[in-house]
Amino acid sequence: MLSEAVQRLRSGGLVVIPTETVYGLAADAENPAAVAAIFALKGRPSDRPLIVHIATDAHLDRWARRVPDYARALARALWPGPLSLVLPRTERVPDAVTGGQDTVALRVPAHPLTRKLLELFGGGLAAPSANPYGRISPTEAAHVRAGFGDATPLLLDGGPCVGGIESTIVSCLGSLPRVLRPGLVTAAEIAAITGLDVIEAEDETTPETAQALRTAGQDRVHYAPRTTSLLLSRVELAGWRPPPGVRAGFLGFRPAGFAVAFDLRLPDEPASAAQGLYGALHQLDLAGLDLLLIEAPPADAEWAGVRDRLRRATARSRGG
Repeated sequence: MLSEAVQRLRSGGLVVIPTETVYGLAADAENPAAVAAIFALKGRPSDRPLIVHIATDAHLDRWARRVPDYARALARALWPGPLSLVLPRTERVPDAVTGGQDTVALRVPAHPLTRKLLELFGGGLAAPSANPYGRISPTEAAHVRAGFGDATPLLLDGGPCVGGIESTIVSCLGSLPRVLRPGLVTAAEIAAITGLDVIEAEDETTPETAQALRTAGQDRVHYAPRTTSLLLSRVELAGWRPPPGVRAGFLGFRPAGFAVAFDLRLPDEPASAAQGLYGALHQLDLAGLDLLLIEAPPADAEWAGVRDRLRRATARSRGG
């Protein structure tokens, strides 16, 4: 299967790959026509940059230039793993990958099957999540097939994803690391490794944050179920009751406290909650519900990744 996948990629085809975060829809990052096929299958706007997956941090300078010392420290400490670094791109990175920007996001995935594929392929793989644009990300092969149906490309089934949400994306363009998308790697970990202050994703007050840098996963509506979904605090949930005739489901950390058709529980520990998040959303979205109620996670820093995904997943219902 790996040899077939390598041949598909070298001939400009697409391959679905497992990673420790979510399944990805991969193409040769140096082939603009192959990259365009990713956008076409997903229905993704072509100005949304893609993350390039590489085999090892030793390949960093093939794809990026002016790499600061703190970025190299993060790569040494956290690759392979769920961290993407945004850096100035080299000439080998086509506009199709970057949305025309002069930067590229890079990461080394930790899943052994995809690491072997990258080693055999010998290049970089542009790979967003393997799902229709804006919908719930896939953490199992079945999620990919449900999303793309008969159009599903060659799929490497690596089992359930152990991380469950997409990588933390860090801009390494300034004097300080800046989190563009929170994930499993926290700002506290980044600070401990670099010895630097970290500009966090939710800090909208700094001039650097105000720069219009486009990267993956920043759309206001993203990771979204088709079912109308509301994100409510525990206080808000305490006074809420389903309207008559509305078939509702609940996803939270404790029982709903009122009658619903489906009542699913997430662990009250952030990494475990992240691992089960998309699987639970897929399950509820297929249940034929009228409404999905989601309990907001804690405001603590280690919950930032889960909080970010749920805010975007429910933004449409808030008029987003």
